[in-house]
Amino acid sequence: MPVISMFYGIIVHLYFVDNRRHKKPHIHVAYQESEAVLALPDGDVLDGSLPANKMKLVQAWMELHRDELLADWALAVSGQQPYKIEPLR
Repeated sequence: MPVISMFYGIIVHLYFVDNRRHKKPHIHVAYQESEAVLALPDGDVLDGSLPANKMKLVQAWMELHRDELLADWALAVSGQQPYKIEPLR
């Protein structure tokens, strides 16, 4: 489960070959005890939840890095190592 970015206590990661359960491109996000699965590229919540203020940060970050996230998704589902993505600053 490669970590692709970390910012403001939020950890964003992808699983290798993870296209069966949610059936669409997505990322996994963790913040303290909360976890969520967010669809790419739109940021819709597929599973779990995050505090509202952290969810807004993640969705803003996703908007800024949409193309990079989709490229990393393609790498991860084919079993390749995704690239790190610049954190939100």
